[in-house]
Parts: sequence; C-alpha cells; structure tokens
Amino acid sequence: MLAPCSRVIPRIRKDYALTARLCFRLEKLKKHREKITISSIQIIQMKLYCLSSEPTKPCLVLSFKGITLMLDCGLNMQSILNFMPMPMVPSAKFNSLPSWVPRDNNQDWQIEGELKENCGRVFVDSTPEFCPPLEKITDFSEIDAILISNYTCMLALPFITEGTGFKGIVYATEPTLQIGRFFMEELVEFIEQTPKAMLAKHWKEMLHVLPPPLADAMKPKSWKHLYSMAAVNSSLAHIQMVGYDQKLDIYGALTVTPISSGYCLGSSNWLISCDHEKVAYVSGSSTLTTHPRPMEQTTLKHANMLILTGLTQTPTANPDTMLGELCMTVAMTLRAGGCVLIPCYPSGVVYDLFECLSTHLDKSGFSQVPLFFISPVAETSLAYSNILAEWLSTNKQNKVYLPEEPFPHAFLVKNARLKHFTSTYAEGFSSDYRQPCVVFCGHPSLRFGDAVHFVQMWGNNAQHTIIFTEPDFPYLDALAPFQPLAMKAVHCPIDTSLNFTQANKLIRDLKPDNLVVPECYTQPPMTAPHRSDLVIEPVGERPLITFKRGEVIKLPLKRKNGRVFIEPELAGNIVPSEVRPGLSLATVSGELEVKDNVYTIKTYFQTIEDRQSAKRKASIVSGSGAPSKEEVLRERKHEYGNVDPQELMQKLNQEGIHGAKLQHSPTSTNIHLQDEDTLIQIGDNSTHIFCNGDQKLRRRLRAIIMQCLKRF
Repeated sequence: MLAPCSRVIPRIRKDYALTARLCFRLEKLKKHREKITISSIQIIQMKLYCLSSEPTKPCLVLSFKGITLMLDCGLNMQSILNFMPMPMVPSAKFNSLPSWVPRDNNQDWQIEGELKENCGRVFVDSTPEFCPPLEKITDFSEIDAILISNYTCMLALPFITEGTGFKGIVYATEPTLQIGRFFMEELVEFIEQTPKAMLAKHWKEMLHVLPPPLADAMKPKSWKHLYSMAAVNSSLAHIQMVGYDQKLDIYGALTVTPISSGYCLGSSNWLISCDHEKVAYVSGSSTLTTHPRPMEQTTLKHANMLILTGLTQTPTANPDTMLGELCMTVAMTLRAGGCVLIPCYPSGVVYDLFECLSTHLDKSGFSQVPLFFISPVAETSLAYSNILAEWLSTNKQNKVYLPEEPFPHAFLVKNARLKHFTSTYAEGFSSDYRQPCVVFCGHPSLRFGDAVHFVQMWGNNAQHTIIFTEPDFPYLDALAPFQPLAMKAVHCPIDTSLNFTQANKLIRDLKPDNLVVPECYTQPPMTAPHRSDLVIEPVGERPLITFKRGEVIKLPLKRKNGRVFIEPELAGNIVPSEVRPGLSLATVSGELEVKDNVYTIKTYFQTIEDRQSAKRKASIVSGSGAPSKEEVLRERKHEYGNVDPQELMQKLNQEGIHGAKLQHSPTSTNIHLQDEDTLIQIGDNSTHIFCNGDQKLRRRLRAIIMQCLKRF
C-alpha cells in the first residue's frame, strides 16, 4: 500500500492520491535511487483554453500536470479599423465629416461627436482601442510560463503581465524579444504622438442601433487602449531568452523546447513533453526559403497531440507571384511619374522587399529613385537584423563569414539608396525627400503613423499608388475613412506562413496521434467558399479537435503513467516476481513524497525515526518511555479526499489564524491570509501554499489542511 505524503510547499504539484495497490515496471535496479513507472488510479486530463479569435494572433492556455502554460499572447487589432485615422496634423477633410446620430434620436444617447460618417460608413472619432485576450475564463496570476512563438504573437504581453498578479516567466528567443520590442515601441509612439481630445465610450451602449460593420463589433466593452512604454518595459523584463533546441524545465513537471519554425527571425515552434507524453505546438511556420533559419520538423514527429495554428491569411495568393506583381506595379508607377506608398511593419517581410525591389528597380533603370523607410525604430531595426547570423538561413549566414552583411539593405543604406527616418518631421527628411520615390512606413491599418500622412498627401493624385503587402487588415476597410481616393490601390498580400496544402503535408509527415486546430480551419475561407481543398484534413480515422474564442476543451491526452523514484533502503527490499518475460510485479509499502513534481517513495521507517525522535524528546519531559517503531506504525494514518474550503476556513479560525478571505477563480479556490501575506490555493487535484519561504508557517498550515482530509 502506498500512502500519500501531503507535504505542501510553494510550487508543489500533488497530482497523485495513491491509496491502492499499484502495478509498476522495474526499469533499473541499482544501489541508489530506483526509478519505476507507475500506472495511476487517478487520471489527470489536459485542458485547452482559447482566449483569442484570430488564429494568426493566437492566445491559448494549456493546463496539464498541475502546470498552466500560455501559448502566445497575440493582440487582435481588427478593432482599430472601426476608428477614425489619427493624422499628424489636423485634417480639414476629417474635421468636416458629418457626425452620425441615429434616425430615431428621441432617446438621449449622449453620443454627440463620438461617431463620424464617411461614404456610408460610420467610424468612432476617438483614440483606437484594441481587443486583448479574454480575461474571464482563466486567471493570469496562475500562469506558470508563457511560450512565445514569434514577435507578431506577443503584442498583448503587457495586458497579460501588468496589473494581473502575473508571477510566471516568459520564454522567447533573442530576436523575438528585440523585434517584439520594436513593434511595441512603434505602436506606442504612433498612438502617443497624435493624442485625441475626446474619449468616446457611449457608442458601446447602443450597438443595436448602429449600422454595420460597427454593429457587429465583438464585445467592444472589453476593448482597451494601448499600454504605455513603462508597461512595455515591465512586461519584457519577465522574458528569459532561449536558444533553439534548449530544454527548459517547468517546475519539474514539464520540459519545453523551442524549435525553428522558419517563419521569421527567431520564430519557434514548441515541444512540450514529460516522461510519457509529448505535445507539439506549431504556430506561424513556413517551409519557404526566405531569410530565417529553415523549419525543423524531425523533433515534432509522433507527438501525442499536435496543436496547429497560424496558417496563411491569404490561402489563394502565392507569395512569389505577389512579390512579382508588386515589383511590376512599382516600376509602372515610377515610369508614369508617380510615387509608391507601401504600408509595412518595422521588421519581417519588409527586409525581403528591400532586397527584391531594389534589384528589380536597378534592372528597370530606376537605380536613382530613392527608397524611404520611416519608423520610430527604423534605424535600430535595420542595424539589428544584420547581427543575427545564428538565426538566419544558411545562405545568409555564409555572407557573414565572407565578410558581407547578410541583408543587402546595409549596402543600400551605405550608398544612400535606402534612407531611414524616425518620422516625416525628422531632421533631414525634407531636404532628402524628392519625387518620384518609394516610401515604406507604418501602420498597415492606416489608422496611425506616417502612412496616414502620405495617404492624405497623395490620395487625390491618380499617378500615385498604394500597395498593400501585409495581410493582417482587409485593404478596403483600411482605406474606407479616406474615400473617395484618386490614387490607385493594389493588393499584393505576401504571407509566407504555411498554406493548407503545405500544412496537410506537414501533418502527414509528423504523424501525430491527435490534431487540434481552430474551428475556422475546417471550412473553406469566406473569400473562396467553393475551395474545399482549403481546409485541414483529419488524421487517419480520428476526428479533428477544434476550438474557438472563449471555449475550454478537454483534450484526449490522459496522464496514466508517471515516473517515481524509490529510496535505496526501500528498493533493496523489493523482490519482484516475473509474471511474463519482461514484466515483474511486486507490492510496495512506503510513503509517497511529492516535492517540486518529483515523486519519491520512502520507507516508513525514515519518517518513523523522525517521529520517534520527537516523541522521545516529549517523553523525557513527561517521564514516559519512548514509543517503538511498531507503535508509531500503528498510529500512522493515510489521508485522502478533497479539501473543503469552508471547513478549512473554520479550522484556520479555530487555530488562531484570523482574517482569511475566500476568493474564487475559474480554476481554483483561494484563501488569502492577509496578516501572514500567504495564499492557499485549492484546485481539483492539488493544494498549494504560497508563503514566501516561511517554513514554520507552512508546516503549521499543512497540519491544518491535513485535518480537513479523510483518513484510515
């Protein structure tokens, strides 16, 4: 019989309550700690929480073995398309737009000045708001670690870590951290440099009378204004930089490993494993040959569970074809004497655009046409990309050792062909600016940043062209507040992430036991409803497991086995009997200690010696004799069952611990001892005490908790 030792200390996960005879397979027989595999009576199931609505900006929470992992924290920016642009200088056109009010204005809606109408569409005239990950279905303070796949999937990090009680750690590669910082800095700078005087909020109370698409906005009351730069720095301080194939221990329960995904600089897929289970998280991957290191697939094979997200947003567009169309469109516009605006992010595909477009323009006779890259982080982004040799493709790495810069934009900058500025008002821009030219600047949404200025300046001239390459925003929605426009708009979305054909081939190669995908991947996209091939296919005869925003699903990965160590004294007394070749059985009587997710079976007599010693000291005081080992054994009780929070509150009060407050969260019940600055966290299969290392208090609380359990 195995009796559970409920030693409770901070960061302990008690996954087993073993009170029955167990079967085990002896793997090793040595003089030191023995290792066995236990088939447990109790089965712990894996849960997946979906906190985001966009598969390309995922935010998932995985709960298993008492560990809570967040997989990415992407920021949904679709909400900002419902807002008016933020020009750097007052716009006569925007200021003259009529305010929108409901036709039935008998009620006092209090929305005067909050909404503006342009070409039949209504926009909110206020600082844009973003849709952060859902907060209600999980407690961010209980997250043990966050795994970041790439810099496009981390922009909601300050919403997760700041002001939520988050105490975990964030894992990301160095390029993900640094380029993610560039993205956040640029966003904050764009928003703060053009503040809005009005804060619109009353419109959220009257969605039922608003016209679409504003009427279809997803829970606008949960939208938030962007974080500050102080929040960015604080959230990034949680990040621990990791390298590819580096094994990271999560409190002794899980091992997580970042693996190259081939999508962008430093992008990773994640392998989450323990002794007997293996989960692969594939997000934002690419099998195309571009500047990042290629995708690594071997390590991901034969996983028990494959969670796949982050596929292409433009399944009907070929990246190479789009790049060719972009180059031809730019050349045609320049030949007609016009300028070209390419709204972009400060890193990523823009590096490839510099390389391909400059080469094409040289061949087309436009080598004297300047390329402008405008962003608050333009200089640091360009410089940083050239010192990341270990994260680049082999072709790019080889240039470093020649020595050459891996990216040609370094050569373009040296020769003044590519000029970078922090903004259109930066020193030197007005003197260097000339037409025709090609301008790369943010933001692709056309709601803030220098791109707003250029659309206003060039919008009335049909010679100019705006080319949309980033797939995150529908280009017609981005242009809607500026209509009517004379300048040409060309859509050349370049998305190098996996398409459905590549994804289905990858799944067949990886051969996972189970496949988990966003629900939208099981139906053709709205842009091509007749394309039945643009879906993810099931794995063999097993049905796909799907998820969508706000759902909590139980995954069919049940923990049936666990690794347990046996102390030498106990292991020496085991006499296994072979029941069939390769399988031996034996009964074990001992005490199961669970500490930092390491399971150790100890002989009763180790703990008996401690009890005898304590009772011997007590007997000296009382004058009675010391108890024998047999007497101590007879007194030993085996605890089992669940802790009743109300009963525990009563017993704490009886033991003189007052002022306890009971709090409920989606995943646990918490008892906060304010005077002791201690938290008791009661879950379905575990109880934790967070007491800041006060071992005396921990032992006292452990004794009180044990009183709430049944025993035999």
